[in-house]
Amino acid sequence: MAVLRNPAWISFIWFGMTAGVSMLATPVRFSAATITRPIALDVGRVVFAALNKAEFVALIILLIVVRASGRIGNYFAVTGILALILLAQAVWLLPELAARTDLIISGIEPTPSIAHGAYSVMELTKLGLLLFLGFRSLQLLVEQRSESN
Repeated sequence: MAVLRNPAWISFIWFGMTAGVSMLATPVRFSAATITRPIALDVGRVVFAALNKAEFVALIILLIVVRASGRIGNYFAVTGILALILLAQAVWLLPELAARTDLIISGIEPTPSIAHGAYSVMELTKLGLLLFLGFRSLQLLVEQRSESN
């Protein structure tokens, strides 16, 4: 039962889900010869909206697990930053990127924007934080077990 109260499992699941979509599926979609840019962008908009919802579910589970772990102080900053990143992506970046996609689909090339770069930086930061949290949680679990022996 101690394993389920350790944030590592949800951190690694969340990491895998996000890395799979952001680092694998998205670049591959744009390299497919038969998919046009507007179609790839439209599919991306739908996929990233779904990913964002799934990440909010992961965040809620993570917050519950962190609370149940009894080590909220060890994980508070990381979970807080993850929550801020998700909020920024949901409230600012995804809507802006969706609007840009709408313009491209309608044949208009939008003016340059920092939205895609900001999203990418936040995505990489999120992935780093999830790895840190996962491995740090495992380290604390090992330390707990060695102290109790």
